[in-house]
Amino acid sequence: MSNPYKRLLIAAPKSGSGKTMITCGLLTALSLRNIPCRSFKCGPDFIDPMFHKQVLGIDSANLDTYFLDQEKAKRYFLDLPGDGEISLIEGVMGYYDGVGGNTTRASSYEVAATLDAPVVLVVDCKGASLSLAAVIKGFLDYKEDSRIAGVILNRTSKVMVERLKPEIEKLGVKVYGFLPECEEGRLDSRHLGLVLPSELEGLKNQLEGLACIIEETIEIDALLALADQAPALSCFGKEEAVISKETIMPVSVGIAMDEAFCFYYQENLKLLEKFGAKLVPFSPLKDQHLPKDISGLIFGGGYPELHGKELSENFSLLSDIRNVFQQGIPILAECGGFMYLHEELETEDHRIYPMAGIIKGKTFPTKRLSRFGYVEAFPKENLSFLHVGESIKGHEFHYWDSENNGDYLRAEKPGQKRNWDCVHGRQNLFAGFPHFYYPSNPLLPKRFVTVCRDLLVRKGHLL
Repeated sequence: MSNPYKRLLIAAPKSGSGKTMITCGLLTALSLRNIPCRSFKCGPDFIDPMFHKQVLGIDSANLDTYFLDQEKAKRYFLDLPGDGEISLIEGVMGYYDGVGGNTTRASSYEVAATLDAPVVLVVDCKGASLSLAAVIKGFLDYKEDSRIAGVILNRTSKVMVERLKPEIEKLGVKVYGFLPECEEGRLDSRHLGLVLPSELEGLKNQLEGLACIIEETIEIDALLALADQAPALSCFGKEEAVISKETIMPVSVGIAMDEAFCFYYQENLKLLEKFGAKLVPFSPLKDQHLPKDISGLIFGGGYPELHGKELSENFSLLSDIRNVFQQGIPILAECGGFMYLHEELETEDHRIYPMAGIIKGKTFPTKRLSRFGYVEAFPKENLSFLHVGESIKGHEFHYWDSENNGDYLRAEKPGQKRNWDCVHGRQNLFAGFPHFYYPSNPLLPKRFVTVCRDLLVRKGHLL
């Protein structure tokens, strides 16, 4: 009997090895073969899943064993394959790189172990030859259960692969092929990682060209056979019930979605919808007014610093935001959305633009990552959406900081003594730099939707 959960994890020794391009190329090649796929990304990254979605036309998903314990991550994976014949999982950073830089917790390796998934290592061959065998051997030997079944050699030639293949396969892994250095295998980057797929002209044609090359240089059928060898998965215990009959009545929530605000965990959005939020997209860049009849607002992360002038000159929308906030409409905002709610935003060229003015002070560039990495945040008092004794996990990745970061939550770095205050948590506001992962505490989105609904009840719009 065929395995209903065929799966394969694409990993690498380090970032920049070509995981994303190999993953997207394989997804494109499989799609052109009319093989239904699902895709996942290890870790907290937003941009790589957007590339996956560009290929498949369906949402990718994050798999992160810091945000969720291993059993919950496995259950989440099992709930999502749907009609997919195979799940491709793109790793994060180096294969063994985990929380704190000195553990394998939340690493691609831990995700592979959690899902019992075979692993193919993408090895960047630029500037090396036989030494690559030593690198591969080190990854195989570092953990007895490495799960590394094969390698794909990136940025090399057919001649070199023919020479290296026997030496690498002596180590007990299969060389599944290679990708030559080519224009189709290149993507531009910026300070938060890859540029957004929507910003790249001809991306579809580029990926289809890459898929054609991959069909010639990578053994796709052999990779499919490897994915089919993954054993059946099962979960233990029951998922905690957080949705009741009282929480299914829909309520409209405006959500900022455009080039400036585009970083959202799909898992967060699905949880909000499960609790009754009807998400209504709008563009702070292009729309002159907020959507009608909304009872909540969400501003995700993104690149407001690249669009300061346009955002600042949308006077009518900024006025709408201030007005609805004063009327008590609850607002969730994180990172770029948090920056947008400030009085002022300073761009990289030190121009200063007025913003929504809900949060006093200015956001400004720092030229370096601020408070980078995983966090767990604890409320210092009972808030509308989070209570004392609870916590929520998240991630920070930003080159901007604020004169007014908030002090309603205490953020702690896992495995470290470092901590700091963050987040504005007034009655109808929950805004700060951390990107919180709602499945780590579903009570937060549940309470947010409940407050949105209660507002309608008080106004007599809902009986």
